[in-house]
Amino acid sequence: MSNVLRSRRPTTGPDAWKASGVPKRTSPQRTFMSLPTEIHLAISDFLIYPDALSLKHTNAYFYSLVDTGINLKVEWLVERRSLHLECPNDRRCDLGSDLRFCRGSVPLLMQRRREHVECESRPGLGCLVYGTKTCSHRSLLSRTLPRWMQIKLTIEIWWILLALVPIFSCWVWLAELPWGLVFGS
Repeated sequence: MSNVLRSRRPTTGPDAWKASGVPKRTSPQRTFMSLPTEIHLAISDFLIYPDALSLKHTNAYFYSLVDTGINLKVEWLVERRSLHLECPNDRRCDLGSDLRFCRGSVPLLMQRRREHVECESRPGLGCLVYGTKTCSHRSLLSRTLPRWMQIKLTIEIWWILLALVPIFSCWVWLAELPWGLVFGS
């Protein structure tokens, strides 16, 4: 009977390799940082300016590797112009360095891109961040409300609304005023 039991193949559980003392064979994990430099360069060449700038500021390795030069900035601005999206119209738009370029309206444009605000701003435009036909990252509220109800109020509009409060209050007060007593009829 002992020969029969020895010849049977043992069924191994999920933790059997720990008890046997044999190290578990695993394939080495591949991460983005473990890829060769040539692949990093090839990937960075396909990125548009905001994505390349984000990758560049990830760590010191990518800071020295990723190029965010004038050509990339101009390509990004031309692409935005061809899609009829907002572009910095400032004559002081300095293409020399990232710090000088990202002054003014460029940070606002990048923030709007991160928040998917410009996605599907026109029919058929799709998601500008991922390049898909529809943007799945837009909120349900922005998809269901009409476009005119999604307008963010700026400081000037708040001042106009604040000025309308006393006018509306006077109108309500005049409507409730007993006009018969005022004119003495």
